[in-house]
Amino acid sequence: GGDAAVVRIPGGKGLAFSLDVTPRYCTADAFEGGKQAVAECWRNLTATGAEPLAVTDNLNFGNPERPEIMGQLVNAIKGIGAACTALAFPVVSGNVSLYNETNGAAIPPTPTIGGVGLLPDVEGAVTIAFKEAGASILLAGAPVSWGSHLGRSIYLREIHGRDEGPPPSVGLAHEQAVGNLVRGLIRNGLVTACHDLSDGGLSVGLAEMAMASGIGATVDAPEGDSAVASLFGEDQGRYLLTVRPQDLEAVQAQAAKAGVTLAVIGKTGGDSLTVGSILSLPVAKLREAHENWFPAFMENAR
Repeated sequence: GGDAAVVRIPGGKGLAFSLDVTPRYCTADAFEGGKQAVAECWRNLTATGAEPLAVTDNLNFGNPERPEIMGQLVNAIKGIGAACTALAFPVVSGNVSLYNETNGAAIPPTPTIGGVGLLPDVEGAVTIAFKEAGASILLAGAPVSWGSHLGRSIYLREIHGRDEGPPPSVGLAHEQAVGNLVRGLIRNGLVTACHDLSDGGLSVGLAEMAMASGIGATVDAPEGDSAVASLFGEDQGRYLLTVRPQDLEAVQAQAAKAGVTLAVIGKTGGDSLTVGSILSLPVAKLREAHENWFPAFMENAR
């Protein structure tokens, strides 16, 4: 699920690994950025069905003799500590790399978090790829709207050339509640695909799931003034799930019991990703844009 990799270990179990950090969040608020790096790593492991076990941190910063850099380092560590404590996700090792500067300009604060989780049965691991047409697509953990937070988002930076605003806040109790529900659903065999939402929000998550499978989807997205935030907001603590129609009622019942918001937003099928009346793109075209840009970039750079 998400960015986690899964490998088989003796006894049929599996280990899931993930490596996460969002430097643009840490630049805006090192405390929230540190929390977010841990939370995203925890989500990526959880999205496979794994139980997150522990992390290693790799703290990459500029010159700590400069007060602003030392402030970033201290606050990032405090954020990491808060998240690891709340999520029972302890730091067992780490590395520090300081004085990372070029011509006096420091790198963005980059407190990278590497995490490992355990799967009781590696065959039960879930991936991000849609598995079949006709599955219900669910959005878990969005308590107010599908998405709302555009500050420091990929959309704001890439589409509008703006890198501003606060990062999305990380509610650690919310992360834990939603993640525990998702893991339980996966282990009960009720989820066929799962992807946590981070960079690019809902739209990018849907596109990645479609590209991984070659199967399209139709989503009835909100329109009007809220459409951009709904599709590209990077609110934390959210997952996209697919479930078989016959399992939908059981999944909704478990979510209600856990007090976690679970919205049915569409269905899988076809060869295009269709989001309301906003867009409809063939999955093949998405794949082409995703996979061919780098070869084209290198060819043009020759």
